[in-house]
Amino acid sequence: MSNKNKWSSNLGFILAAAGSSVGLGNLWKFPYLMGNNGGFQFLIVYLLFVIILGMPIMITETSIGRMSSSGPIKTYEKLNKKSKIIGIVGVVCAFIILSYYSVIGGWVLKYIQSYATTMNAPSSFKEYTASSTEPVIWHLVFIVCVLLICLKGASGIEKASKFMMPALFILLLIIVVRSVTLPNSEAGLKFVFTPESGFSFASISAALGQVFYSLSLCMGITITYGSYLGKDENIPKNTAIIAGLDSLVAVLAGLAIFPAVFSFGLNPAEGAGLTFGTLPNVFGAMKGGFIFAILFFALMFFAALTSAIALLECVVSAVLDSFHCSRTVATIILAAGAFVLGIPSALSSGVLGNVKILGYSVFDFMCMITDNILMPIGGVMMCIFIGWIWNPTKIIEHIEESGKPFKLKKPWLICIKYAAPILVIAVTIAGFIGIYQVVSSM
Repeated sequence: MSNKNKWSSNLGFILAAAGSSVGLGNLWKFPYLMGNNGGFQFLIVYLLFVIILGMPIMITETSIGRMSSSGPIKTYEKLNKKSKIIGIVGVVCAFIILSYYSVIGGWVLKYIQSYATTMNAPSSFKEYTASSTEPVIWHLVFIVCVLLICLKGASGIEKASKFMMPALFILLLIIVVRSVTLPNSEAGLKFVFTPESGFSFASISAALGQVFYSLSLCMGITITYGSYLGKDENIPKNTAIIAGLDSLVAVLAGLAIFPAVFSFGLNPAEGAGLTFGTLPNVFGAMKGGFIFAILFFALMFFAALTSAIALLECVVSAVLDSFHCSRTVATIILAAGAFVLGIPSALSSGVLGNVKILGYSVFDFMCMITDNILMPIGGVMMCIFIGWIWNPTKIIEHIEESGKPFKLKKPWLICIKYAAPILVIAVTIAGFIGIYQVVSSM
């Protein structure tokens, strides 16, 4: 069943694609990675990798998606039947990510509900995640929100993105202004914009991995969204705008969080607990803090929802290409499947807290599979196939068919044939080293 979805405007595509990129990877993961990896140095290396790795891959995936007007699996099958596996890896990766991403989205909804009804955060994040019911219930609520938008296809995603993306930026700017005007916030600004100790080779690897996670690369999303794009749109220009918006949000997230954290003398290297453990303490000590807490977690919700929509749409698109069923049936079945798959992750700090897989909790194991295995392996296969087996000049020809010159085609070709494969292989090796270290420490 061919995909007939199309974006109604270029702005709709940019906002939807930016929404898929601007997610919890920017607002939840990027700040604590920055806090753990030397602040400013991590930021610079990350931005460098966005340019030499993220943008070339995004241009490639968007282009082949538009060329085929199909989902990721069918796209690779049209290019070369033997390359179908690359699309399958991407779709499987997206589906697994959606299952645990929805769990985190549920955490965000719980915090919004708690602040809206009690003016305080849940008494303890650890106690909440250890519950055998609440994390599953909020996981379900979040996945239903994703389902309702995806039922309408590109038009529903576009309408939602046109509201949520501007709202996200407005909320983020409000929180940044409040954060930087707190007493002693200068230390947080210094942390973001000056070099700090703690930067290492592991930090470089983390920045590489974050580019994949943040820009939604090698999981079929950009191929899917590219397949809905009109033939006259300028893909390199759109890619630069999307990557720029994504990077801007990551920097603004640092400005929203670190000045407040330093203002109250808290630890910027708190890790994943920075958002759900440390920041509620900041809001609790701030005058009118519960209002800013609601705004912050509403911001988190919009970011999580736009990315989760893209993950589900990627899988739905692939299924519609392969099976003769309606969008409604496919979307409901896949959303239900993601919910069921995510239940063990939702319970990984509760009744399944003692369950370990290769030394990981269920939640961390699912993250490891996608971040350290599926995404980088899919990236390696994509770069080798596009750069060395298929003919990458076909992408240049496709981009220039609209009459708009691809001014950076030579640098793009160098990146996709040489720089990107080397960097992606480095991410893959680092990921397997990380797995080995965890397993060997058991």
